[in-house]
Amino acid sequence: MGSIEEVKQLITKWKEMNHSYMKEIKWLASEAKKNVDLRVISYFTYSLNVQHEMGFDNFALGSYHIQNVGEKPLTNLYICLKVSPNNVFDFSGKYVYKDSKQKMKLANAWERINDPTDKQEFWLKPIQSQALNPTETLSFANFQVKWNPQSSYTGSMMGFTYGDEIEGGMEALNHINISGKVEGDDESE
Repeated sequence: MGSIEEVKQLITKWKEMNHSYMKEIKWLASEAKKNVDLRVISYFTYSLNVQHEMGFDNFALGSYHIQNVGEKPLTNLYICLKVSPNNVFDFSGKYVYKDSKQKMKLANAWERINDPTDKQEFWLKPIQSQALNPTETLSFANFQVKWNPQSSYTGSMMGFTYGDEIEGGMEALNHINISGKVEGDDESE
């Protein structure tokens, strides 16, 4: 009879181990699912107006879009738009500064949260929106990149999206890359 008791004890022990393993597997699966539920993409759309002649302004009109295609909201969202360091481009857009009194008047307003004298990085956060819920898209719309080339030029703009769930940031799917050469006034007499 001792062997039947031993078998019963072994079966009980295995059941306890299986229960423990199943509990751990369920916990690991739920943790993995938490990361999968957040799916955010960001990208630029833009159009160019380029003159390949000296003395003419060139510009790109663009928007930076953040789209939540997952099942979990992205909270405390902010973005960084980074212009290449060669200072060819002059960036402007619809944003206000922290102490601006105009915040309440602008619909879909964004606030610049870094040093306003920085001409390479533009850190912006939406004023009215604290979370980007599933299926929603938020846009920093109608910014302008302007340049007046005197010779060959090249420059780029990159975008990064941040939030409580992606503290390390996420790079945009595309960049704005612009290069060209200004033709001199070489007409024959």
